[in-house]
Amino acid sequence: MEPLQIKVAEAVRVLNHDSESCNRVAANQWLVQFQQSDAAWEVATSILTSDRPPFLGGFEVEFFAAQILKRKIQNEGYYLQLGAKDALLNALLLAAKRFSTGPPQLLTQICLALSALALRAVEHKKPIEQLFCSLQSLQNQDNGNIAVLEMLTVLPEEVVEDQNSDFNISSSRRYQYGEELLSHTPMVLDFLLHQSEQRVDDGIHLNERNRKILRCLLSWIRAGCFSEIPPSSVPAHPLLSFVFNSLQASSSFDLAIEVLVELVSRHEGLPQVLLYRVQFLKEALLLPALTSGDEKVISGLACLMSEIGQAAPALIVEASTEALVLADALLSCVAFPSEDWEIADSTLQFWCGLASYILGLDMVQGNSRKNMEDMFLPVFSTLLDALLLRAQVDDSTFNDDSGTSDLPDGLTHFRTNLAELFVDICQLLGSATFLQKLLCGGWVSADISIPWKEVETNMFSLNVVAEIILQDGHPFDLSVIMRLVTILSSRARNELKGFMCFVYRSVAEVLGSYSKLISSFQFNARPLLLFFAAGIAEPISSSACASSLRKLCEDASAVIHEPSDLEILIWIGEGLEKRSLPLEEEEEVFSAITLILGSVANKELKNKSLARLLSSSYEAIGKLIDEENEHSQRQNPAIYTQSLNSAARGLYRFVS
Repeated sequence: MEPLQIKVAEAVRVLNHDSESCNRVAANQWLVQFQQSDAAWEVATSILTSDRPPFLGGFEVEFFAAQILKRKIQNEGYYLQLGAKDALLNALLLAAKRFSTGPPQLLTQICLALSALALRAVEHKKPIEQLFCSLQSLQNQDNGNIAVLEMLTVLPEEVVEDQNSDFNISSSRRYQYGEELLSHTPMVLDFLLHQSEQRVDDGIHLNERNRKILRCLLSWIRAGCFSEIPPSSVPAHPLLSFVFNSLQASSSFDLAIEVLVELVSRHEGLPQVLLYRVQFLKEALLLPALTSGDEKVISGLACLMSEIGQAAPALIVEASTEALVLADALLSCVAFPSEDWEIADSTLQFWCGLASYILGLDMVQGNSRKNMEDMFLPVFSTLLDALLLRAQVDDSTFNDDSGTSDLPDGLTHFRTNLAELFVDICQLLGSATFLQKLLCGGWVSADISIPWKEVETNMFSLNVVAEIILQDGHPFDLSVIMRLVTILSSRARNELKGFMCFVYRSVAEVLGSYSKLISSFQFNARPLLLFFAAGIAEPISSSACASSLRKLCEDASAVIHEPSDLEILIWIGEGLEKRSLPLEEEEEVFSAITLILGSVANKELKNKSLARLLSSSYEAIGKLIDEENEHSQRQNPAIYTQSLNSAARGLYRFVS
């Protein structure tokens, strides 16, 4: 068999390292064919169990051999004879012991093969029981516990995944696998507890052992195996202390967070237990991390504390000292000036859940709800300040004049998730307080430089809560918005680029959302129309300006009544031919203009205005149907296509 081993090793080397692509393709084809052969069983097994000959390629060949066995077991394991299965089981156990101290990827592949073999040992009434007996023998050998840890980590995952992918296993057998896992949970917990108490390295660093224990624990929790443990015993379980202590080691922090988050979501009594430890988490871990800027720790704690609050909102609204400490800690996470928005974003579900819980309290509990609101209004007021700051664009976007097409993806996602929370906060604080937060900046004054980053964010927020503001009917001083409109519409065209187009878009969206409110005020419409005209000319703001112009003409047509206003509208319409807007945007603009034209009492003025509006359409259609002109245009496909598009748009305007 040695020549075939050499050939496998050489093919793996060529596949991974040869500079010629044709050689790599040939090696891959040969290895695929080899995997399908009966000889692959023996060759792969011998590579993993024999002392490594000098002619073999080391880890890469061994890893390939482990992958071969795993795939062949998954595909052909059912058809192996009992004796062959037992021999293969012993060989894999030997390989697991041999590579127990690494490389870790190789040990994982071997354990995956062992799991696959156990699940296909249909001749055993309890195949997982049989596997655990084999693991006990492995456990008694040098470094065997490391391999057992890895085996216990992959086994629950394979049982769950195999139930969803291997249709050769009957539903009754699948149920049996789950029950067998459940029955071994106490044994596994005892083993993990014993391992967590070990202080001898046994060929592996103590920090790495702790990570393996946490990974194994996480695997069993996610497989649902901890459902058999009485909820009352979980908070006092020694393994919980081990997990909590693992938070204080940087090497195991991330896994400890994952374990605690999973436990919190599955055990009702645990959030209250962990709530009492938030003070320690804040002082021992969070505050130092905030000082040093350790985003890994801040992000992990933000996630954990949010999960604690989401799992037990009734505990939080009691406004105990611990609950307020948790809220304050999460406020610190939201306000942390990270380069992205993931930390703040990870807390939003908690805040939404808490706000919804308070707002959803039955009116019978009116006094109780008022007390809770009084306790938490300062919290949500501070939260709003922090979110408005975090929702601002970063400096790179603010200083970018390249005309980028949109905000950063992370900020866009964050703002999408913010919408629901802003509505809840507006309802909790009241529309008057919310408006004051948005419109109380120094930029409201006429003699101060305008911080456009703040303006853009506040306009976004004002647009999000428009429905609540309008429902409440709270007086809204539109002069602040109109000042922005005047300033922006008076800017030179070359100044409307980069970030200022985002400001334009946000202000335009506010004008559209509050168009009904604008209709009740007698403003000079000229700045509004000039504002929309300039915004329609920019790709970033064109859609918002077109839509808001149409809404304004629908809801506030009384504001647009001067002949000069109509002149601006016709001018906008005449420029559509040059804009090449998307059809839906052009329809918005055309609808807005025709709405105002329809209200013009002077028939002569109306007809002249309509003729001007449609003159470009007549011209485009005329050029297209003129035979002589059409023949010359067809000689140039680009010009002909342009003419055809112009004519189509013209016809579309007539129909509209």
